Parts: sequence; structure tokens; C-alpha cells
Amino acid sequence: PKTDIVFLKVHKSASSTVMNILFRFGETHNLTFAFPLGGGYQLYYPHHFLARFVQGFSPQSPRRFNILCHHMRFLQPEVQKVVPSSAVYFSILRNPVQLMESSFVYYKGASAFSRVRSLEEFLSQPYRYYSPASGDRHYARNLMTFDFGFNPDGEVSPERVQLMLKAIEASFDFLLISEYFDESMVLLKELLCWDLDSVVSFPLNSRDSSTKSPLPDTIVEKIKAWNRLDWEIYSHFNRTFWERIARDVGRERVRREVEALRARRAQLARACLQGTGSVAPKDIRDSSLRPLQHGGARILGYNLKQGLDPELERVCRRLVTPELQYSSILYKKQFAPKPP
Repeated sequence: PKTDIVFLKVHKSASSTVMNILFRFGETHNLTFAFPLGGGYQLYYPHHFLARFVQGFSPQSPRRFNILCHHMRFLQPEVQKVVPSSAVYFSILRNPVQLMESSFVYYKGASAFSRVRSLEEFLSQPYRYYSPASGDRHYARNLMTFDFGFNPDGEVSPERVQLMLKAIEASFDFLLISEYFDESMVLLKELLCWDLDSVVSFPLNSRDSSTKSPLPDTIVEKIKAWNRLDWEIYSHFNRTFWERIARDVGRERVRREVEALRARRAQLARACLQGTGSVAPKDIRDSSLRPLQHGGARILGYNLKQGLDPELERVCRRLVTPELQYSSILYKKQFAPKPP
């Protein structure tokens, strides 16, 4: 199994669920993580990543970490200073239409969104609310483009788009697609030589459907036009994703493995969870399992069954521990104070 990994955690793209998979794998195999200084949750995002943002890194004795997966704005030469040269690089993309709708709810406090009532109102005259100079502009336009390290306000000429796609292809071994999450996990398992249980997961940091509403076609087209760079990235890598699946795994085997993955997830849900699945934040009884609530979204969580045997309880708890809590646990473990 591959143990040196760079995961670019793209916002609002099921990346918290992928992060849980990496946390569990790293913990099981006693791997080291490139944590933000002081145990924070982001690597000085939205600044471009620098090696010195990592706890325990020093240019004098460059220490390499196995897994880099906290939020960052990608800058490969700096990333290469903190991970082994053998590291596998991957990320996950989401359809920019759903991504923007999700961002609007989640980042309602961002300067571009705070003065509008609806996404429709914002898109009717975006430049009235959006300023390319504001420090949080990326939440409102081409968020994936920004996370990959590029200018979200860049021009959309065919030449520039091609350069951007080539640069991403040169840096990343593969990109997953959140709309095809289970197929993505099969591909991830295959390319990292992991077993099924390493990629099984429950959805984390997902929001209650009461805050979701279907978008009319006119809005969809406006979102695509406004996030044209994101749309180009997504369209290209959605296509190459299926080419990769056909080439490296084969459609038929993917279908069988997706079935196995879903069966295992259902089995774990029956063993671990109370009720049928995720619950509203107010209904989560164990406060250590309550995810951070942000913006206008209601982020769901889980209740574990009572009286599980200790080994199963440990497996179940790791599957449902929200990102911030899990990150803190692993940080404290990795940087435990040395006994005197």
C-alpha cells in the first residue's frame, strides 16, 4: 500500500469524507501528517502553501511527512519540501453548479454573498457584489481554480485553459469526482493498493436537505458562465476520470467493487449507527461527535449505538468523528509532549 500522499482538499467537494479516510489510514499505519502550525485546521489558507506553515518543518533539517491533506492553496515546489518525492498526488472535483450553490449557503458571510438574499440576486449582477480585490473573493468565483493555485479572475482564453489543465495534469496523479464518489473510492483503492475497508466511509460535513433547493436552468447557465474556469477543469477531468476507470480497473470490475463497497458501508451502518443514518446537529447526543456548524448550512452528524464492544466502538467512532475533532486527536498524538 502507498503511504506517502498529498491530497488537495478542494472546498465543498466531499473532501472532508476523503480526509476521514486518510486520517483513519494514517492512524492505523502509524503515519505522520503535515499539520498546520500550532495544530490549526488550515495551512494558512487562502495564502499559497509554504513549507514553513507545517508544524515540525525546518529548512535546516527537512523532515518529510507521509500525508499532507489539510486545506491549502496548492503550490507544488513548496509542497515537495515536506513530503517524500515518491508521494502520490490526488484531489477531488465537484460540478461547479452544485459547488457554487453549496458555497453560497456555507459561506453566506463572505463579502460577495453577505448583502444578497439569494444566489439568483447575486448572479443577476455579480460585479455589484463581487470585488476581485477582496480577500475572500474565492468563495464566490472559481473556487476550485483558486484551490489549485490559479487566478479565479483569470481570462478564459483556450490557450490559458489548456495551460491550466496541463499544469494540473503535470502535478496530480489523478482527480476524483464527487458525484461519482463510490467509483472514485474504487479508483483510489486501486491506485494506492489499499483494501476495501480503508476506503469505506460515511458521508461527513454534509448538510441537511432542508437548505437545498433545485436550481432553474437559467441560473445553472449563469453559474457555469461565472465559474467558467472551474467548468473547464471539471469537464476535462470528468472525462479523463472515466477513461482512467476503463483503462486501470475496467467498467465491469468497477461495478462489482462499487457493489461491495456499498454493501460494506451498509453493514457498518447497521453495526455502528443508531437509526438509519445521519441526524440534525441538535440530535447528536455525544458532543465530541458534533461537526462545526457554519454559515446558513445545517451540518449533519451521527449517533453511535450504545454498548458496542470496545474494538467495534473504536472502528465506528473513527468513521463518524468530524474532521476538526479527528485532526486535533491526531495532532496531540503526533506531537505528544515527551515524558521528562
